[in-house]
Amino acid sequence: MSRKSARENAFRLVYEFLETGERNDFTKELLCKNEAPDDVAFTCGIYDTVIENYEHLKSVISRYSKDFAFDRIYKTDLAALMISVAELLFMEDVPVKVSVNEALELSRAYSTEKSFSFVNGILASVIANKEELKNEREDN
Repeated sequence: MSRKSARENAFRLVYEFLETGERNDFTKELLCKNEAPDDVAFTCGIYDTVIENYEHLKSVISRYSKDFAFDRIYKTDLAALMISVAELLFMEDVPVKVSVNEALELSRAYSTEKSFSFVNGILASVIANKEELKNEREDN
């Protein structure tokens, strides 16, 4: 498996979390069953970061999703955004370009035609305000 596949597993887990509102370690075990330890660690790192910082990530995405209430955002777009915003704000070892490209690929593969632009716009705003958003989280 690669980081790309590990991120896709994290996408599936985050999507499930968004649908159910609950962490599901059974699904995580099934998805990671035959994967390399580094890939499992990466998947779990993203998943844990999203869950631990869910309220902050929700706040950030809501702030930049102009004209869309958080609850109206497609869950697939939201899962891609949650992962990328978590990587941008909390995972220094993930290059910005990689995080954005992967989120856009996930939205292309799993969502609507318009999702690409929507996700890209929110991520561009997050990148432009990255330091402020990091400091905001540290202050809370």
